[in-house]
Amino acid sequence: MIRATLLALLLATPLHAGEAEDRKAASIAQLEAEGVRYIDWLPAIETEAESLRRSEEEVIRRTLALAIVAVKGETGDSDLARSLISQFNAEGYFSPEEQAFIDAAAPTQAQRTKFAWRYETVEVMLWALGIYDTLKYPSEIMDVPRMADTLRELGAEGLRARAKLRSQTELLDAADLIYRYHWATRQARLDGRPPPANLYPDVIWERHHALNWLIGAYEGERWDEVSTDT
Repeated sequence: MIRATLLALLLATPLHAGEAEDRKAASIAQLEAEGVRYIDWLPAIETEAESLRRSEEEVIRRTLALAIVAVKGETGDSDLARSLISQFNAEGYFSPEEQAFIDAAAPTQAQRTKFAWRYETVEVMLWALGIYDTLKYPSEIMDVPRMADTLRELGAEGLRARAKLRSQTELLDAADLIYRYHWATRQARLDGRPPPANLYPDVIWERHHALNWLIGAYEGERWDEVSTDT
């Protein structure tokens, strides 16, 4: 009877269940080392088997689209955005919301601010593609001149030649950690406290969005609908 019960439990437990819990434990260990508050019952995220593996081309196109809308968000310059679309052969790379923004002759300041923040997601994509070696601690905004120089020097085809999408394990590790950072900054706001450990909430939100898209969280939602629940 005991053997039969143990066998039933083993059969009922996915073989990959430990992967997600190990990833969660590693994230919590990092949070503890950094002095970032966490809760044990925040769930583990997808496993490799449950996640979506994006193609390099999907990520490259998303990178270029995000960079172009961020530039328009920062400058408000429609002509410059159109020039960049031509330069990077990026026609058709945009989500519906992005395309509407690109087409807007006079976007509002709120729209511009929203899309200017997409620079942060470009950094995630360049890291995911192996162009950037590290994804720095999210305590400050990304280095926009560095990003601009990188894309200018590589161009679309150079980006394709250099790109090597990181392993799904690396992407999931980053997604799990940012998920827990996001909870910590949201909880601090609800408690009326400053963000812990110098974390930058807006940077974290953008990264969470990008990483959830990369791993196909929430059943592979399209870019405009990606959730960042905590």
